[in-house]
Amino acid sequence: MAYKMHSLLPVKNKNISFLSDSRNDISGNFEYIYEEIKKRQSDFKLAFYLKGSIKQDKSFTELNTLAKAIATSKYIMVDDFYPLIYPLKIRKNSELIQVWHAVGAFKTFGYSRVGMPGGPKLTSKNHRNYTKVLVSSKNIVNKYAEGFGIAESAVIPIGAPRTDLFFDEVRKKEIVDRLHEELPFINGKKVILFAPTFRGNGQQTAYYPFGMINFKEIYEALKNEYVFLLKIHPFVQNKPEIPYEYDNFFYDVSEYREINDLLLISDQLVTDYSSVCFEYALLNKPMVFFSPDLGEYMSDRDFYYDYFDFIPGSYASNTTMLIEKLKKESVDTKRLETFKDYFFDDLDGKVSERFVDILMTDGFADVDEEVEVEQIWGSVDNKNNKKGV
Repeated sequence: MAYKMHSLLPVKNKNISFLSDSRNDISGNFEYIYEEIKKRQSDFKLAFYLKGSIKQDKSFTELNTLAKAIATSKYIMVDDFYPLIYPLKIRKNSELIQVWHAVGAFKTFGYSRVGMPGGPKLTSKNHRNYTKVLVSSKNIVNKYAEGFGIAESAVIPIGAPRTDLFFDEVRKKEIVDRLHEELPFINGKKVILFAPTFRGNGQQTAYYPFGMINFKEIYEALKNEYVFLLKIHPFVQNKPEIPYEYDNFFYDVSEYREINDLLLISDQLVTDYSSVCFEYALLNKPMVFFSPDLGEYMSDRDFYYDYFDFIPGSYASNTTMLIEKLKKESVDTKRLETFKDYFFDDLDGKVSERFVDILMTDGFADVDEEVEVEQIWGSVDNKNNKKGV
C-alpha cells in the first residue's frame, strides 16, 4: 500500500538506493560501486537501507521509508535475496539491479532448482522483477537468467565490482598489513582458510555438518607449520565444537564480514561447493575441495557443471585426504587458467568503472559537487566496518 501511494510521486533520476538484508555496512559490491560514484563527483544522491539478516524486523517507519525509496529511485540495487521487493511492480523509469554477492555459477540456485528440496514453485515471484543483473562472464548469462527467471537480455556480463580488489596492489597491501596486526596469530605461520557453504534450504534452516571433520587429526598433522582459520557461512546456525587445547591452531573468523580480505592472507583455501573459489582463483593459490557429502549434496542441490570437471583444485573426501592435499600445496596452473578464462570475461580490475559508466551515460552528466549520501539505517563508516574478529 505504501509503495502504491509513493508511486504517485515522480521518479527522481538522481536517486540511487542500495538495499540489503544480509549486511549492515557498506561493503562487498556496494562498497566498490559507492566509491567509484564518489570518485566521479557526480550529483547522484545515494541512500543505503541495510540490515544484517532477513530475520531483523523493520519498523513501520522503516517500511514506509523503504517503500518511498523503491518507488522514487531511478536505480534500486540489491546484492542478495530481498523478499520485500519481489511482489512489487518496478516502475517504468526505474531499474532494479541485482549485483549479487557471489561470482560465477557453481551450485544451482533459484528456478534452476524447481522440483528439488527447498526449490521454488514456478508461481513464485522471487527474483523475477530484476531489470538488470551483473555477472562475470558471458558463459554464465544463461545460468543466471534461468536461476532468476528473467530474460537473458537483462543479464549483463561486465563482472562483479568487488573483484576489482584483486587488481589493486596498494589496497591489497593495506588490507594484508592491517590483518597481520588484527590477527597476530597468523604471523610466522602458513594460513589455511576453511570457507565452506551451508547445507539446508536457506537462511532459516542453514547448518554445516562439522562431524565430517576430524579436528584432532588436522591439528596433530599441521599444528607446527600452519594455522587454520574457519570462515563459516553467515547463514549457518550451528557452531563448530573445537576442544580448547587446539585454540592455538584453529581460529574462528566467521564474524569478519568480507571474505575477500581473508583470501589475501591465506596460503591455501579449503572449500566445498562455495562460489568463493571463483575469487580465490584470481590469486593463483592452492585450493582443496573437501566434500565428504558430495553424493547427498548433488541429490539435494546439484551443480551447473560436472563437479570433478569444474573444480580448479584438489579433491578430498575425508580428513586424511584433506591433510595429504594440504601438505602438497599444489596448483594445476593450466586448469586454473582455463577456469578463469571461462568464468571471467575481463580480468582488468575495472568492473566498477564499467558499471558506473553505464549509470552515468543514462542521461546523467558529471557536475563538480560532492555525492550526497544518506544513511537510512546500518553502519556507514567504511573505515570501521571491518569488525568482528
